Amino acid sequence: MNCFRFPSWERERDDGGDERRGPATGTTTTTGRSLSARSNSSSTTSTDTRDVRRSASECCSLNASELSSAGSLSQCHRQLSQRLPNALRVFTFQELRSATGGFSRSRMLGEGGFGCVYRGTVRTAVEPRRSLDVAIKQLGRKGLQGHKEWMTEVNVLGVVEHDNLVKLIGYCAEDDERGMQLLLVYEFMPNGSLADHLSARSTRPASWAMRLRVALDTARGLKYLHEESEFKIIFRDLKPSNILLDEKWNAKLSDFGLARLGPQEGSHVSTAVVGTIGYAAPEYIHTGRLSTKNDIWSFGVVLYELLTGRRPLDRNRPRGEQNLVDWVKPYSSDAKKLEAVIDPRLQGNYSIKSAAQLASVANKCLVRHARYRPKMSEVLEMVQKIVESSELGTPEHPLISNSKELVSDEKKRKGLDLKRRIADIKAGEGRWFAWQRWTPKLVRTQ
Repeated sequence: MNCFRFPSWERERDDGGDERRGPATGTTTTTGRSLSARSNSSSTTSTDTRDVRRSASECCSLNASELSSAGSLSQCHRQLSQRLPNALRVFTFQELRSATGGFSRSRMLGEGGFGCVYRGTVRTAVEPRRSLDVAIKQLGRKGLQGHKEWMTEVNVLGVVEHDNLVKLIGYCAEDDERGMQLLLVYEFMPNGSLADHLSARSTRPASWAMRLRVALDTARGLKYLHEESEFKIIFRDLKPSNILLDEKWNAKLSDFGLARLGPQEGSHVSTAVVGTIGYAAPEYIHTGRLSTKNDIWSFGVVLYELLTGRRPLDRNRPRGEQNLVDWVKPYSSDAKKLEAVIDPRLQGNYSIKSAAQLASVANKCLVRHARYRPKMSEVLEMVQKIVESSELGTPEHPLISNSKELVSDEKKRKGLDLKRRIADIKAGEGRWFAWQRWTPKLVRTQ
């Protein structure tokens, strides 16, 4: 599901700059598959924090026409290299071209409004002989909104550090005869995105244990952004395609192109309404007032997706089931009714008790009045208790198709089918051969 600018809002109404996003500028689910893992950071003093804030404000407030000039690009490049606390690598365009085989389509992992994402291999800075798999996101030269999102990602991921946030390894900002070359380099995430394993097309849907683990990891990442980082950050684009899974199936937030600094004073900031339909909070859509409670609402929608395996808006469903939130809520307060909306691909392999508890947390996040939604620390505490009471631990087989029990059941079923067929063959005139020779004919009935 793509991101886009909601039509009722055109410009920022504060000093944060011109925040715009057109219909073609969102990242798709395939783009979400390709990125990377945690983040780096170093602790900063209060003076450093002010410098970082100033850097983010100066760089991200440049409008598209300013960013399109080589002078402004080099100016921002200098500001980034001087002020970002994290040790981000500065790559040359030629390095990244070689890493992707000349940006070969065979190495493309996804494509979105930002541009294309490729799998590549680079040499590590500490041990040049050792190679590192990475995901390289290249800014498309047609869109101007991507320039600002590129700056936002570098500024945000350059100053945060958490196990449940994507790790930005480095960036490239060069101006050559073909124009500006802006790229971001992330750690490669081999297990794709949550959206991959919730999709109806997926042959390997996430198990119940995996879904609980993703809910916990996502809550940890959001709590850090809202309450633990040096400055409050509103993610603003939480959805399954932006929740990536590393080699150990840890979930991490990715794609910070729409992230926004939270208010230093007061409860919200007024801004252009951007994001993904189905995930944005109602008060944000109607008034443009953005707060951390927008992320809380989005988290509630994601919990419903974990429970049902459905998207927040699906026009292919019957009319009463097209809006996920409206459809699930009547069932969510009763454990017996809840079973009717649980993802059938789980095949009954889930705890109805923990499912009902997770639905209760989602309902608290989806309260219409933002004031009455819990803080992320409170949400995390509730989800943590659910996971601990489930006693699931780290799921050894996070995908249903890899489950030992299911594999065993499948072998038993195939064995029984084979035995039946052998029995039919031995019978000669048994059912198997009899059905082969059967032809329709009139039968007299009483």
